[in-house]
Amino acid sequence: MALDDVKHIIHRCFRCGYCKFTHSYSEFNCPSYNKHRFETYSAGGRIWLIFGLMNNELQWSDNLANILYACSTCGNCVENCRFVKFNEFWVDIIEAARAEAVKNGFCPEKQKNLLERTTNPEMFNPYAEPNSDNEELKKEYNLPDKAEWVYFIGCTSNYRQKNLRDSTLRFLKKAKIDFTLIDEYCCCSPIIRTGQISPVKDFMNYNVGKIKEVGATKVITSCAGCYRTLKNDFEKFGVEYDFKLYHTAELVKQLLDEGKLKFKSNYDKTVTYHDPCHLGRHSGIYEIPREVYKKIPGINFVEMKRNRENAYCCGAGGGVKIGFPDWAVEISKERLEEAKETGATVVSSTCPFCRTNLSDANDKFDLGFEVIDLIEILDKLDLEIIET
Repeated sequence: MALDDVKHIIHRCFRCGYCKFTHSYSEFNCPSYNKHRFETYSAGGRIWLIFGLMNNELQWSDNLANILYACSTCGNCVENCRFVKFNEFWVDIIEAARAEAVKNGFCPEKQKNLLERTTNPEMFNPYAEPNSDNEELKKEYNLPDKAEWVYFIGCTSNYRQKNLRDSTLRFLKKAKIDFTLIDEYCCCSPIIRTGQISPVKDFMNYNVGKIKEVGATKVITSCAGCYRTLKNDFEKFGVEYDFKLYHTAELVKQLLDEGKLKFKSNYDKTVTYHDPCHLGRHSGIYEIPREVYKKIPGINFVEMKRNRENAYCCGAGGGVKIGFPDWAVEISKERLEEAKETGATVVSSTCPFCRTNLSDANDKFDLGFEVIDLIEILDKLDLEIIET
């Protein structure tokens, strides 16, 4: 989406302020407004800044760009906007405005690192790690060159949350899924969210080509960000593919429903679930992970006050983690303090980026949780696979 595409709707925000609140209007649910308490840092405020730019009433500046980038693009504003028919475009509009910031030379320096690292031919990931072609993992797990499924690992799991990656690999092997790995490049979520879109279509086509090379008709990822990007953004960039996309939670739920998977041991802990923004608000998946958690024997599953479409963001997305790292952890701290109220000892999610930021806050503020992904919980259990 380009800003020209929304000229006819952007003026329709009349700054009522509902975008800042929870459904009960009892507390602020926009992390940015919650931090700055200034209207410009709300979704409505940003929309009117963008409107001013489009009408040449405002000029680009570092300060204006920083306001646009001080947003995790969590999408809670979309859920709480009450009166605007086209509110589903608010996050797209902010991302399009960031693309304009990049064109005009106002992308903040820290976020620029994402593009430099991702396009570096030694890396192809935003973490400045040497690119892994995943060949060693294929050998370690005895994976074929051709398969029905591809596990698209994603950069965060492959370079930062390796236990989550390995838990997924072990689960897929236990479940007798016919899968393999590819020499993947970044899905491009970090650079899309920060408006640095020039290489995106080439990267997407590269990954699609690699998936086709192995003959896969299904792709699974344990990363909510990768899931959202493949599910939603490929179409926006005109990239076509003919494989079916799954998040790991969807596959687990399917195996349980079909009677192909049974849990043979207990997980006797009190667990609360943090909805990732990319999986929940951006992709509409709320109940599937919950249904899986609730089928785990022994688990005491409890909900935080803000959950599902109204869940508070972990604070890592939209370039906030790299651009405002201290603030990102503060956002997670608020989320974990809410988790404390449930009596849970385990905070679980279905996104490696959420796992990273929640873990950082848990460690920094000594909050005493075990922060773990759903697939890591399943990896601790004895499983029975029933072949039909």
